[in-house]
Amino acid sequence: MNVVRSLAFVCLALSASLPSVASHLVTGNGFGFAVVTPENASLTRFSPHPYSFVRPDPKNSLGEGEETANYIKRLGWSGTAGAQATADYVADAQVIRMHAAKSAGYAWMPFGLDLPTLVICREAEAGQDNFTVEWNRPLKSQQTATLAGVSVRVLHFDGIDEPLLLIPFGTEDAQADPEQPLRGNSAWALIALDSEDRAVDAVRAFEHWRKGLQASALVQRELAEVERWRAKPTVHFTSEAERHLWRQSETMLRIAQSREPNRAGRYGKGLIVASLPDGVWSTPWVRDMAWATVALARMGHRAEARAALLAYFNARPTGKMRTQTAGADYQVSVVRYWGNGDEEPFFTMEGSTNIEFDDWGEVLWALGEYLRLYDDPALLAEGTYRGRLYESARDFVAKPLLANLEKRGEGSIVAADTSIWEERQRDKKHFAFSTAMAIVGLQNFAEIAHRAGDEATRTALEKQVAELEQGFNTAFIREGNLHGTLEDGVKNDIDGALLPILNFGLVQDRAVVQSTIQRMELLKVASGGYRRVRSTYTDPAIFEYWYERQEFLFVDLSLAELDRHMGKKAEADAMLKRIVDKAAADHNIIPEMYVSVPCTLFPGKIGDPTGALPMVGYGAGAFVLHVLEREKLQTHVP
Repeated sequence: MNVVRSLAFVCLALSASLPSVASHLVTGNGFGFAVVTPENASLTRFSPHPYSFVRPDPKNSLGEGEETANYIKRLGWSGTAGAQATADYVADAQVIRMHAAKSAGYAWMPFGLDLPTLVICREAEAGQDNFTVEWNRPLKSQQTATLAGVSVRVLHFDGIDEPLLLIPFGTEDAQADPEQPLRGNSAWALIALDSEDRAVDAVRAFEHWRKGLQASALVQRELAEVERWRAKPTVHFTSEAERHLWRQSETMLRIAQSREPNRAGRYGKGLIVASLPDGVWSTPWVRDMAWATVALARMGHRAEARAALLAYFNARPTGKMRTQTAGADYQVSVVRYWGNGDEEPFFTMEGSTNIEFDDWGEVLWALGEYLRLYDDPALLAEGTYRGRLYESARDFVAKPLLANLEKRGEGSIVAADTSIWEERQRDKKHFAFSTAMAIVGLQNFAEIAHRAGDEATRTALEKQVAELEQGFNTAFIREGNLHGTLEDGVKNDIDGALLPILNFGLVQDRAVVQSTIQRMELLKVASGGYRRVRSTYTDPAIFEYWYERQEFLFVDLSLAELDRHMGKKAEADAMLKRIVDKAAADHNIIPEMYVSVPCTLFPGKIGDPTGALPMVGYGAGAFVLHVLEREKLQTHVP
C-alpha cells in the first residue's frame, strides 16, 4: 500500500504494528480479531468486528472512519511481569498458545461459533496464576446474571456501544475481585454483543457450541475442525518450513474474511482485509482482496472464494466518484471499503481522493478464475445489490471500465488514474498496470459472457481487448523497454508493477522481458530484495519517502515467478527460500515489507519484517499463488 498522511498519524499507527523482534499473533473467526503480543504472552486487543474501521466518520469525510472498538489493553496472568514469555500458533491454526513463567494457556476465536467470541484458558498442569486484565476503556458498569441457566457477567465500557459478555467455564469463584472478574475461573469465553438484549441468545449459542466440553477438549476439537476445513495441497513442498508457511497462510486467508451477516446498514459479508491487526492496512482493499480470492479459489476453498466474489457485488453504497469516472455508475469500489461495505474512495489524510481503474479489471479476473475452476452457473444468476451477478458485472464493472478508455494510436489504453501503488489523484498518470488489468479482466469477462449466452457482449469485448493490446504496446513499450507509465519520469520508468504484467503473459517479446528483469536491479535494496519504484520524494518528513525505500515482498514474489517463467529456477528458488526462512523465524507470518532503510517509521535491523503484518492478499495470498505457479511449471500443466 501507499498512503500520504500526516507524519504524526503514521508514527502512531505504525508504532503498534512494527515490532523489531517478532510480529504480533492474530486470531479471528470472521466476526472479530484478537491479538497476542509474544514478548509478554498477553492479549493486547479484542475487537468485535473483523476490520479496523466500521463506517465513514460523519465529522470527517476524508478521515479513516469510525474505529472498531477494542476491549482489552492487556490480558495475561498475574505474577508473570518481567518473566520470559513466548507465544506461537498451534498446528498452524488460529489457536495461540501462550507461556510465561509457570503459567501457560490458550487463546483463540472459534470458527464454529458465529459470534465475536474469544476463548481463553489455562493449561491444567500449568501454574495457578490467575488471569488479570486491564481494560482498554473505563468500565462503566457490570452486572451478574443467570441467563439460560448459566451464571454470566455483562460489562459496559465508556465509548464502546457493544457490551461484553463474560461466560465462565464451570462455577465462578464467588470471592472473585469485581475489578478483576477473570480471576474467578481458569477458562472464559468473552463475547461481544450488538446489544444487551442479545445476551440470552449468545449464551445459548455458546452452550450449544461447547457441548459441555472443558476448555482443553475444545482446543483439540478446534484444531481437528481446522484440519477438516483445510484443502488438500496440490503441491510438493520443498521443505517442512515451506509446508508450515503454506498452512499458516491458509489460516491467515481464512481469518481475514468477514463472516458478519449482511443486514440494514452493514453489507460487508465476505470482504477480506488487506492485513490483519495490528497491521495498519486492516481494512478491505479491492486489489489485495482479488489476490486473496484467487489464492483461496486455486487452493480449493470454493466457499470462501465464492463469498468474496459475492461481497464485491453486495457491498454498498458504491459509485461515489462518478464525476471522475466519465459519469459511469459502478459497483466495485475504486479503492477500498469500510467494514460495513460502504465504498471508501480514498485513504489519504490530505484531502486527496483516488481512482484505481485496475481494481475493476482485477475483480473480473478473480471472477473468471473462479468460474474456470468451478462449474457454478448459479453464481452468475445469484441476486445481488444491483440485480443478478452477471448483469451487475457487465453493466457496473465491465461497462464503466470501457467508458474510461482513451484512444492511443490505433488502439486504446485506460484513462489516467492512481493505479496499483495508489498515487494521489492530483498525481494521476496513465499506468501500464491499469491497462494490463483491463486486458486481463475483459478477456476473462468475454469468456463469462459466452458462458452466460451473451454473445453480443462477448464479441464486443474481444474487439475492445484487441484494441487495448494494441494501445498497450504503443503506449508502454518504447525503444525496446517496458515502462510503468505513459508519462516520462524516473519514478515509474522501472516499476515493480511491470512484473505481474509479464507474469500474465501480456508481453511476448523475450527481449523486452529480459530488459525488464535486468532493469529491476535499479530497484534492488540493501536487504536483498526489491522495492516498488524509484521514489522521487526528497523530504524525509513525508511518509512515502521512507515507505518507498523498503523491500516489498509482493515485488519479490512477482520477480521470482517471472524468473521461473524465464527458466531462472535457481534465482526463483533462492528468493522463495529466503522468504520462507524469514517467515519461519517469525511465527510463519509474511509481512508487507523488509527493512532496507532503517528509520523511525520502519525501525529494526536491515532485513527485519516491517510495514503491515501479517499481510494477507499481498502476503499469504501472493505466497500461495507463487507456490501453485511453481507446481504448474514443474508439472507442465497448460
